Amino acid sequence: MKLTLSPPTLRQREFLTATARFVAYGGARGGGKSHAVRLKATLLALRYPGISILILRRSYPELYENHIRVMSAELAGAALYRDSDKSLTFLTGSRIKFGYCDGDGDLDQYQGREYDVIFIDEATQFSEYQFRVLCACLRGVNSFPKRFYLTCNPGGPGHEWVKRLFIDRNFREGENPEDYVFIRSTVYDNQPLLDADPGYLDNLKGLPHDLRRAWLYGEWDLFAGQYFSEFSREIHVCAPFRIPAHWRVVRAIDYGLDMLACLWIALDDSGFAYVIRELCAPGLIVSEAARRIHERTYEPIYETVAPPDLKSRQKDTGKSIWELFFDAGIPLVTADNNREGGWLELKEWLKPIPTPDGEGEGARLRIFDTCTELIRCLPALQRDEKNPGDCARYPHEITHVCDALRYFVRSRPRGARVREKASWLKIARDRAIRSSARRAGWR
Repeated sequence: MKLTLSPPTLRQREFLTATARFVAYGGARGGGKSHAVRLKATLLALRYPGISILILRRSYPELYENHIRVMSAELAGAALYRDSDKSLTFLTGSRIKFGYCDGDGDLDQYQGREYDVIFIDEATQFSEYQFRVLCACLRGVNSFPKRFYLTCNPGGPGHEWVKRLFIDRNFREGENPEDYVFIRSTVYDNQPLLDADPGYLDNLKGLPHDLRRAWLYGEWDLFAGQYFSEFSREIHVCAPFRIPAHWRVVRAIDYGLDMLACLWIALDDSGFAYVIRELCAPGLIVSEAARRIHERTYEPIYETVAPPDLKSRQKDTGKSIWELFFDAGIPLVTADNNREGGWLELKEWLKPIPTPDGEGEGARLRIFDTCTELIRCLPALQRDEKNPGDCARYPHEITHVCDALRYFVRSRPRGARVREKASWLKIARDRAIRSSARRAGWR
């Protein structure tokens, strides 16, 4: 039989011909991502008889509307769709399996399965953990290509890991840069859509500023749902400099066995704050965490703030984490753990203000460019879908260092000069009290 497929756009053609192990496509709305997935999967099934392919979306309704419904109709006669196992089987013996992963529990159905090619449509709706588990399914003792294709827009719970791998190209140990390719596509690259629906472009242009930058232009530093949209590397990140000896330096920590996050924050004479150092390390017991904190502390510490939940006693030792830190030489001060209040106060610290010379913008809080985890995680925080006043607690791996910063701002810190004045006032008051006591004959 004769099978007619829609021709690809120029950007889709780049996607179809890419041969890297991990290929990501998209970046903005209307770039033809789902069509590119369907076309590539079909061509692979026809080119390699017997190949096994998996196409994933976050939910089944999305999977059905974007792929199952369309492909079962387009490939009628060339492939048979079976609803019992959600698969398309071609006359060549190739098979396309449709799946969804609405949560980590759905990963169980893919454990032990082998696929030659995997597609994740809208990858930023998946967590990095889900992506890594699915990567383990990409295997097989045959000559078929082993590739992982992803489509994506800025935003969503998986925004940060997709951005790290394909946009920032900030690779970790074991990740080969040559394996990762990103093909950027916007609505301007999808002429068939513009011809069929000219109003769609106007809809994107009419969006609020932040949404327009993310959905129309595919800008990854600003995306829908971002909590701290005011964060700007130009305003809030600076080069390190020597901290004057009289500045107050405080530490703020968020501790769990999964992650220790510690920030060193210096306060200048005017109450402006500079995050000068960070420590983010997983899997540390309290004694190890304390040792690492001591090793990275090079100046007198005014106080160390921490959340009140560290005061809960441990079943095995009968001591609280609070007491264990104290025993290790790190006394803690309780920070207010009000989430919404903390995030709103942090927004005030980040709010752009005129510089003293009036020629630019600054902020009360700035971050040394060596604090790469805080710079990475803070703009990645998203609004809680059920409570817009709060930040989402997911993905959890980006929240620890941000929580530490929240504890700092909720501790209502004061600058060096303000504290210095308060100290002199206290001395004068104490002297007056002692003088009055002597006159009254007290000792």
